[in-house]
Amino acid sequence: MKKSLLIVFILAMAAGISLKAYSETQDHLVVYYFHTTFRCHACSVIEKSTESALKNAFADDLESGRLVYKPVNIDEKQSRHFVKDYQLYTKSVVLSLIKDGKEARFKNLDKVWQYLRNRDQFSAYIQQETSVFLNEL
Repeated sequence: MKKSLLIVFILAMAAGISLKAYSETQDHLVVYYFHTTFRCHACSVIEKSTESALKNAFADDLESGRLVYKPVNIDEKQSRHFVKDYQLYTKSVVLSLIKDGKEARFKNLDKVWQYLRNRDQFSAYIQQETSVFLNEL
């Protein structure tokens, strides 16, 4: 196993790919997109638009692990706790700031539904709120 990891590392370095290991204790920001198994068109738009807004503005942070994007199906048994944890009542984008391995604070970006039909406003909202949280790291 160790040889396999070493070979992957050497090949990645030769190809110029950064392999910063993600650590649960590393200070970082998680951007969750919470959805259910059934997904309407609007829900798919929210997911794709959130991912696009993050990739366009924070590619380096995503690459380094400082920012993590996680779509989560809350219908799955292991993910149901998020409904209570974040008081979810619909599909949602939630920012979770992790410091010293623990959640320091979170915010439900409830305006994603308001900006759903305006891609520029949607992206600006996601990027602005994400920037605020990233500045706390």
